[in-house]
Amino acid sequence: MQYDPIKHSLGKVFNRAPWLRKLFYFLLNILLLRSWYVRREIRRFARQSNGRKNVLDAGSGFGQYSWFMARIAPEWTITGIDVKPEQISDCRNFFNRCGLGNRVGFREADLVHLPDQDAYDLVITIDVMEHIAEDEQVFRNFFRAMKKPSMLLISTPSDKGGSDARHSDDPSFIDEHVRNGYNMEEITEKLRSAGFSRVEAFYSYGTPGHIAWILSMKYPVMMLNTSRLFFLVLPFWYLLTILPALILNFADLHTSHRQGTGLIVKAYKE
Repeated sequence: MQYDPIKHSLGKVFNRAPWLRKLFYFLLNILLLRSWYVRREIRRFARQSNGRKNVLDAGSGFGQYSWFMARIAPEWTITGIDVKPEQISDCRNFFNRCGLGNRVGFREADLVHLPDQDAYDLVITIDVMEHIAEDEQVFRNFFRAMKKPSMLLISTPSDKGGSDARHSDDPSFIDEHVRNGYNMEEITEKLRSAGFSRVEAFYSYGTPGHIAWILSMKYPVMMLNTSRLFFLVLPFWYLLTILPALILNFADLHTSHRQGTGLIVKAYKE
């Protein structure tokens, strides 16, 4: 299933005006369960941190997490990087129009060749690592780019059904993924090998979250891959499914999972 063409189509619609892009961010935040987890961890980091911080949004995409961080922590300086020049251009334009260009900057960069050193107090990389084959090199690059002390926050599919694949040889639901998901022990070991002194990992997208993902993401993406005419159907689809999806997301966020299709990983450079 191809996801990038759908994202490109959505981007064209919501880039027409700043208020539309803000609405898009709001919809992403409530529909994507990973955003619930990521924003909770960022808030925790912000509460435990004082003063100015330099933050890297590695694989910034539409810039929704950079927007969130800029709003909750006005003293932070945020850098978003992405390999797609059109995403960088869109983000620069939006943040400049919103008067945040002095605190939030964007540049085109490949994480495999990230040159930064001792620069960041917090690095977030959200649903990025499943797209990169050279993951161990990227983890080493993150470690080199981070200050002491600092934290790396990762959201990625797990090997417990992530990318909608139940076995390692199953095809990924998203064609752009190079791996279906990480084993918790595997990603922990890779991060420790990269130099991180402490790694904490837990599952997201347990049973409630997986059902919510099917309702809010899988079926809509399948429809849109069939025909873009389904953009006309989506508002009615979400009118029927939004409340159950929100309840399921809330339940997932406030439940511990013995396994799940997603992983939230925090790695510390101390």
